[in-house]
Amino acid sequence: MHQPYPAGAPDPQQQRPAPPASILAAARLMYAGAVVSALSLIATLATISQLRTALHNADPALSAARLHTAEIAAVIIALLVGLIGVGLWIWMAAANKAGKNWARITASVIFGLDTLAVIADFTRPEPLLNRLVSAVIWLIGLGVIALLWRRDSRAYYTASQGP
Repeated sequence: MHQPYPAGAPDPQQQRPAPPASILAAARLMYAGAVVSALSLIATLATISQLRTALHNADPALSAARLHTAEIAAVIIALLVGLIGVGLWIWMAAANKAGKNWARITASVIFGLDTLAVIADFTRPEPLLNRLVSAVIWLIGLGVIALLWRRDSRAYYTASQGP
């Protein structure tokens, strides 16, 4: 008979406490953030014509070729950032739900970077729909961070660290 752990050694899965409601809610919000980020990709593609207008209004001296290049670059960057964003939301949800303290810290750093990105979005030409989606994603992140740093969440991360 095969024993997965040495005799007398406790099974790490049995020692890990169940995630508290705050962690489960944060994970659900992170999955919602992934969905909204995916919808943001769709919105980016749906607002390409508005992007062209916004870029032209920001710099009317741009030639047609440069305007097209700026438009394509903006769409490619938005798609890459969107795909990375979806992946990060899912990864952080799983890692935080598992009680990984590094994931809570990483999620906090990512939220800080997103805060700077949202502020920067308001200094660049951007269609209104994209700004609204960015604000919704930021608000989801704010909710996640508030839940991850609650007292019961901190206790869960501490208990998940083990001896």
